[in-house]
Amino acid sequence: MSSKESTESTETETAERETEATAGTETPGTEPADGSKDKDTGSRRAGIAIAAAVLLACGGLVGYGILNTEEKPKPRAVPTAEVTYEVTGEGTVEVSYLARSESGDATIESGVQLPWKKTVRVPLGKDPTVAIVLGEKGGQAACTLAVHGTHVQRATASGTYGRATCSAPLPRP
Repeated sequence: MSSKESTESTETETAERETEATAGTETPGTEPADGSKDKDTGSRRAGIAIAAAVLLACGGLVGYGILNTEEKPKPRAVPTAEVTYEVTGEGTVEVSYLARSESGDATIESGVQLPWKKTVRVPLGKDPTVAIVLGEKGGQAACTLAVHGTHVQRATASGTYGRATCSAPLPRP
């Protein structure tokens, strides 16, 4: 082999080795040497698009919560009247009475030692009521009801499990 052939052969071998070494690498923006497209590129783009959509939706919801500064209407105050309930007598009783509650639910207190007195606010349109129930020992007790300091009703209970109820109408709002 001549030196010229040896040089050409060495150059050819070097070129082939460089081609083999770069066959698996790509430069950005070009396709791989074997002609196939990168399979992960499509799934990466889809993942990025989904992440961007989720972030945009979250940002919109947060922005709506911050920017939605409309004041919500406050519930209108229900006009009330001052009512005083009083139970006199001796011993213990169960007392139920109406207090400030738009639903008109009664408050019940058991084992109340007499005398007992309570001033509450009752919504207009609801009839203030106080009811008493004596225990098994019986006895005698009286309930009274006053609206704005004016006495409006009195009732008496006596005997075992005796009952009495006092109520009065309030004007409608």
